[in-house]
Amino acid sequence: MLAERTALFKHSDRAAAWTAAKAAILSAEQIIDLTAEEIRSDLPPMAREGTIIAINRSINRDTETGAPTKLREAIARRISSETGQPWSMDEVAVTNGSSHALFSAAMVLLNPKDEVLIPVPHWTSFPAQVLLAGGVPIFIETRDNNYVPKPSDLAAAVTSRTKAIVVNTPNNPTGTIYDRETLTEIAQLAAERDLWIVFDECYGAFAHAPHTHHPIVSVAPAARHRTLIVNSFSKSLALSGWQIGYLAGPKCVISAALALQRDTACNPDVLSQHALLHHLDSGDDVFQQKLQRQVSEARTLGLSVLSTLKSIPQPAAQGGFHFYLDIKGWRQSTKGPGPEFNADDVVDVLLMDAGVAAASGTIFGDSDGVRLSYGIDLGSLDKGLRRLSATLNTWH
Repeated sequence: MLAERTALFKHSDRAAAWTAAKAAILSAEQIIDLTAEEIRSDLPPMAREGTIIAINRSINRDTETGAPTKLREAIARRISSETGQPWSMDEVAVTNGSSHALFSAAMVLLNPKDEVLIPVPHWTSFPAQVLLAGGVPIFIETRDNNYVPKPSDLAAAVTSRTKAIVVNTPNNPTGTIYDRETLTEIAQLAAERDLWIVFDECYGAFAHAPHTHHPIVSVAPAARHRTLIVNSFSKSLALSGWQIGYLAGPKCVISAALALQRDTACNPDVLSQHALLHHLDSGDDVFQQKLQRQVSEARTLGLSVLSTLKSIPQPAAQGGFHFYLDIKGWRQSTKGPGPEFNADDVVDVLLMDAGVAAASGTIFGDSDGVRLSYGIDLGSLDKGLRRLSATLNTWH
């Protein structure tokens, strides 16, 4: 199929240039991967130290469901600091990453045929978890509002079967951050229609000035009793392979989530738990600050390179570490790889002709977007985005 799509270029007078460029790239250079859900970084020193201490103490037994009391208390203190509200360990369940937390939330909250409002583009797990629980995902388009859902659109989609709204800010894949007014209106809608809010803030540690990440329970304290917070240390501490995150919310929901956890995924790896506890107890924010600077530098570099794109708008990149290219207008105005094409075709040809792996927006419910991760080293990022920009500009 890739060969067939590449062959679409043969009819144009650009064929010779494409052939030469592809041969040079693929023979001399490696594929540059801009699809990753992670930041390439060393381990946090205190997490590394905590792991070594646990190993030297021969810690190899499972912990109680939801993690030891000390770890849940440490995470509760962290949430209290971030939200400006007191949280207890009984309101926290430590999970095998954010996907596990989302699964628990869906399974505990939803009954068959319950509807969940999900803004599009969306992270892939959102509709999947709803469907696993027997629910019905209801998609809300956001492109015309800079990838932020209009509260009026959310309100119009609410029915008697609506049970929850998914709020993901900073957003993956788009990189947008919801402003205080939007969060306030979502909280008001949830209160008026008796809805739950599933608040995914996994990228909250990476908000790029002048933009600020706001926990919804800080903006609207009255929404706390109907909000479930999903977070993961995979992003904030670059621990994607350690699979440790949490679900926080009302005690009754957390209690049910823990009961479910006992019979399904059990607990995160015991070494990950001890490593995280040691990091949190140390109060060391130096590593996270270093990580934030690394991501910020990559963002600045990437935006500079992507500014050379001729017909594709500059991505927002307000938070997280992804650029999201809106190719709708460009796709409609260029011949591209054939008379009709979507994001799948674009990423296929980018891989074949530019040696760059990108994520198609179709996996996020959007056939007119392409996501690029900038969590890699600066040299590879610069090279990859330059190749990508040159390729896309050739279609202009």
